[in-house]
Amino acid sequence: MFKNIPIKIVLVFFLIGIIIIGGFCGFFLNSLNIISQKIQVEQNLDIGQVTDMINQLENNTKVAVIIFSIAYIIVGIIIAVILSKFVIYPVNKLIQSAEKIKEEDKNIVTKGKKKKDVGNLENVFDMMTTELTEKLSEVSTQKNQIETILLHMTDGIIAFNMKGEIILINPAAKNFLSIGPEDIMFDDIFKKFKLDINMEKIIYLESWTSTEQRLKVEDKYVKVLFAPFKDESDRPNGVIAVIQDITEHVKLDNMQKEFVADVSHELKTPITSIMGYADTLLEGEYEKETQDKFLNVIASEARRMARLVTDLLTLSRYDSNKKGTQKESFDLGDLVKRCQEKLGIEIQKKNHNVSCFVTADVPPVYADKYDIERVVLNILTNSIKYTPEGGEIKIYVGFVYNDAYIKVFDNGIGIPEEDLNRIFERFYRVDKARTREMGGTGLGLSIAKEILDKNGGSIDIKSVVGQGTEVVVRIPTKV
Repeated sequence: MFKNIPIKIVLVFFLIGIIIIGGFCGFFLNSLNIISQKIQVEQNLDIGQVTDMINQLENNTKVAVIIFSIAYIIVGIIIAVILSKFVIYPVNKLIQSAEKIKEEDKNIVTKGKKKKDVGNLENVFDMMTTELTEKLSEVSTQKNQIETILLHMTDGIIAFNMKGEIILINPAAKNFLSIGPEDIMFDDIFKKFKLDINMEKIIYLESWTSTEQRLKVEDKYVKVLFAPFKDESDRPNGVIAVIQDITEHVKLDNMQKEFVADVSHELKTPITSIMGYADTLLEGEYEKETQDKFLNVIASEARRMARLVTDLLTLSRYDSNKKGTQKESFDLGDLVKRCQEKLGIEIQKKNHNVSCFVTADVPPVYADKYDIERVVLNILTNSIKYTPEGGEIKIYVGFVYNDAYIKVFDNGIGIPEEDLNRIFERFYRVDKARTREMGGTGLGLSIAKEILDKNGGSIDIKSVVGQGTEVVVRIPTKV
């Protein structure tokens, strides 16, 4: 029990006791001297008798002082024990608990029997500790949630303090802007992209609105949105940057612009030709042979423009999902053979050797029959067009896993490797002049891919210049 008594308290009581006892003894002895003098004067007593009386009184006083001192020490120790147990010890426990909380040991609750005022203090402290623990746990949970969100965000996030130092950054931001360990400041990151932007402009000159910048990083296009943020006192506290990958958006925008330009050009060419020949016929009289020649050109260009408009409308319907698919089960081998028959005249004109092989175990496919026929006709037409006269075209119809397939091989002119990745783009032509000469619109393969995507199928093309082309189409057989 005595180990809990603070030494300081005991020492304080001893010092106070010594001071009180010393003062008492001094006062008492001085009083004795004064009394002895008065006795001698007033009663004319012998000095020896007086001395004996004083000595006896002093001895009695010493005994009283010793007894008083012992009693004082005992009472002091008792008081120290009481203070230590009921005041000092609980307060020390509160201090220790507070230190542990400071060191982030949140699982702290004072134990023991709580009494009177100190007990109330401990109860309040325990309540505060419990509330603090709950708040800290909530903050920790929110912190973990935010870190998880930032970690898996596709957008990049960077937060800067007022000094321009990075206080928060996620992996996406590092990847988008190629941020290394040496990039720790606002200027370190954005000045290398030569952006006309700085912290002061964002915070003070933009009226608390976001500032947008676009930049190209290697092969990517990104958009960076800058916005200031404030503290609890509504004062500027830093800047946050949100980085978004807009590469696909830029590509689509460029493709759209290119598409519009291509459509304009493709329509302008036949219209110009039609108007030119029509004006020529109107300006004078020509022989019937010449008139027929001009009229044939006009009719050919008009048909070409009609095909172009039809293809554009088809793509538009697919893009807007207005073209519904009427799926049904049908025999793919029969459809391919019918398409071959439809193109018989074109095959004969170029003297091609076309052969079709259909395996016996091909189940019916489930797709839009009209759309699939259009795809097959487009593929066969391309093979016929781009295979030199007297060429060889082989068609295979088979079944693998849950898909039926069509393979078309030809020994035509082939497609350069650098063009293979772009052949499904709208209006993309390997040889524009040759394609235009043969009556193509540059939309056939784009339409074919759109159709197959809508029907759950696929198309792949392999080709070698001067050796030929292989086209593989897959169509699902299950509903």
